[in-house]
Amino acid sequence: MKPKHVRMYTRVGCEDSSAARDFLREQGVRFEEVDIDQNSEAMAFVMAANEGKQRTPTFDVDGHTFHCSHFDPRKLVCELGLGTHRIGAEGRGESVRE
Repeated sequence: MKPKHVRMYTRVGCEDSSAARDFLREQGVRFEEVDIDQNSEAMAFVMAANEGKQRTPTFDVDGHTFHCSHFDPRKLVCELGLGTHRIGAEGRGESVRE
């Protein structure tokens, strides 16, 4: 079951954020993206969620908060409840149909 609301906190130039964005799009996950450098409230949220660190990407998924820095597609599959996925050589997931 896919989550109802995914908010991803990012910053321009963050490779982990770019990888996560690409992964979510490939998986068909709808998400809202918030640039923490353009939104002081978002920056404060990310720092509060990450022990004072500006870790991106940080996710708020239906009220559950976690970061994915360094990008780990397996963590996103697990945290987002994406079901059965195979992670390819490039670290991108693909659905497995049985």
